[in-house]
Amino acid sequence: MPLETLDAGSIGTRALLAVAERDGARFLLASTSEVYGDPLVHPQREDYWGNVNPVGPRSVYDESKRFAEALVTAHVRTRGADAGIVRLFNTYGPRMRAHDGRAVPTFVCQALAGDPLTVAGDGRQTRSLCYVDDTVDGVLSVAASRSVRPVNIGGTDEVTVVDIARRVLELTGSSSRIEFVGRPVDDPQRRRPDTALARELLGWEPKVPWEEGIKQTIAYFATSRPNRPSRPSGPSGPSGLNHPDRPSRPDQAGGPSRTASPGQPHQPHQPHQSKQPSQARRTDRTSPAGR
Repeated sequence: MPLETLDAGSIGTRALLAVAERDGARFLLASTSEVYGDPLVHPQREDYWGNVNPVGPRSVYDESKRFAEALVTAHVRTRGADAGIVRLFNTYGPRMRAHDGRAVPTFVCQALAGDPLTVAGDGRQTRSLCYVDDTVDGVLSVAASRSVRPVNIGGTDEVTVVDIARRVLELTGSSSRIEFVGRPVDDPQRRRPDTALARELLGWEPKVPWEEGIKQTIAYFATSRPNRPSRPSGPSGPSGLNHPDRPSRPDQAGGPSRTASPGQPHQPHQPHQSKQPSQARRTDRTSPAGR
């Protein structure tokens, strides 16, 4: 849905900014690590402009988010809007969609079914995974702050995609094999956020270890057993983490709000408290988080 994606980033964002201005609400744009494209700087800091192909197959999503960021920034500068931007990196956890092409749910479902784990390319491209509880806490911290700058929220455990598959095989005890398939065009080679700004500004950093988070994710899919084909289909293709920064499209819930989270009064940011991962945290399209 390329045209709809572009409309959401442009027309949709502008409409929600107008609602926020009308109601005196703080606006939070849930953006994405995809604004960095296939980065030439590593790890990616918020002041890096990115390396994006504006006419490639991924461009409608990348450029819609980049335009949305420009639109929010223009409203802050010219209209004094109370608005922030959070750039989400690879997020995983229970209640993800099983068949939208993201690596963790795809690998877990394939391993549990005894199917081959389909890894895009040679699997040496890297991603940095962040458990959904940590991602949501980071998003709410940005929402409760008065930051108007983009803030990276993501994990710092950088690992290759093939190693993600191997970790899943180990923790599921599956006898499935790894199968290498074609790699999507413009798939980023390396992806890891520099989260120094989030740490200094918000006191935020990820708390949930990868093994603990993936065990919770495996347990969810083991009990839900979603009905899905073993090989992912659709625009995101094989498991190369094409649009992996979504905790299940939380960018669709990145609109204006009078509160730090729906249904709760706005409060100043409190220091981050570590907690155990919980399957009660939602990672579907209603998550309060931008991918």
